[in-house]
Amino acid sequence: MNPTVLAFETSCDETAVAVVRGTEILSNVLSSQVELHARFGGVVPEVAARAHVEAIRSLTHQALREAGVHPDDLDGIAATAGPGLIGALLVGHSFAKAIAWARRLPFVGIDHMEGHLMAPRLQFEEFRPPAVALLASGGHSQIVWVRDWGDYETLGSTIDDAAGEAFDKLARVMGLGFPGGPAIDRESEGGDPTVVSFPRALPDRPYDFSFSGLKTAVVTYLQRAQKEGSLPERKDVAAAVQEAIVDVLVDKTFRAVDDTGVGVVAGGGGVLANRRLRERFAEEADKRGITLCLPSPILCTDNGAMIGVAGAFWLSQGRITDWAETVDPAMRLP
Repeated sequence: MNPTVLAFETSCDETAVAVVRGTEILSNVLSSQVELHARFGGVVPEVAARAHVEAIRSLTHQALREAGVHPDDLDGIAATAGPGLIGALLVGHSFAKAIAWARRLPFVGIDHMEGHLMAPRLQFEEFRPPAVALLASGGHSQIVWVRDWGDYETLGSTIDDAAGEAFDKLARVMGLGFPGGPAIDRESEGGDPTVVSFPRALPDRPYDFSFSGLKTAVVTYLQRAQKEGSLPERKDVAAAVQEAIVDVLVDKTFRAVDDTGVGVVAGGGGVLANRRLRERFAEEADKRGITLCLPSPILCTDNGAMIGVAGAFWLSQGRITDWAETVDPAMRLP
């Protein structure tokens, strides 16, 4: 069974709507709020929620039109239920439930991180359990052992800042703007990461991450170097920062691959759109003869198709969300 699903993702600052049939993307449209939040240096929750309200109706029409699907052809509705900003989540979740109720369609609430985990299914038939997946975004960094679809074990996660959050904060310190990940990625091109050596945290905890110490180290270094008049080129600092984050993400992910003995490694979340991270993942997977399933950058960042593929899977398994259930901003994978 390959259900045709209308899916909504509004967990943070992207309003995304998609139509997915099984693992096939029929449409995947998005309204970005990057420019809206850039002047604040980060996402403002109330502003994000209002922007979702303004965009979601027209995006829904666009998604259905581009997919060539009439509402009568839908088998179900899916929406992100968490984690995320509560106001933003409520917009998409409530809108989706209203459509499902009005059209007497089953509704399923989806864990945002499970959406990222399932995103590679949209492009890789070979992405099958057992596998290890790195999920890295602005609010989350975790390594997940995928024993089967719906059967997950989180092997490690961040104990403070997530990787995407670290990129955002350090980009702001360096005057590179928002969002930080793409800004540091661009600035690092042509830079020499060996000019500065920043710390790699938690070497004694095989799968857990910590990036707050890196942030402190970079700030301290920049302040001292500026005071001494020995500040290196910004592209070199950006390259060193990026390498410090990438090193930890790659090393710990492939340690989990080696320890679990899986033959497939995947990734999801906005940080996986990083050019250097993708290069390092490819190098390590090739070295081990491991199948690598990293979706295209547009499917790594928040999008409706990832919620759609997760929704299609759960609907095919007969799982339907009770109408009384609501969003959970602190939702977590097992």
